[in-house]
Amino acid sequence: MDAELLYREKRRHKGGIIELVIWCVPQPVPPSEHPFKYRLVFVRDGKRLVGYDNERGKGDHKHLGAIESPYEFVNETRLLEDFWQDVMEASNGN
Repeated sequence: MDAELLYREKRRHKGGIIELVIWCVPQPVPPSEHPFKYRLVFVRDGKRLVGYDNERGKGDHKHLGAIESPYEFVNETRLLEDFWQDVMEASNGN
């Protein structure tokens, strides 16, 4: 089984760009233990303000500005909710 694209969206938001991509993969991306590979990002003026991904070797993590921290993946719905919450905070009404 190949990776299956579940969700892809790209749109303008608060003077920046949001890009969301989520795949269902046949095997977890180590060290993640779930069957999803994802990349969610909010970029404005060429700078990543918010990013969530599960890169091989790093597992689930998020970027808030220059700070990278682990992210506890629950499910894809919660992932999107958490991402949008951080985007709203980073946007701060701008």
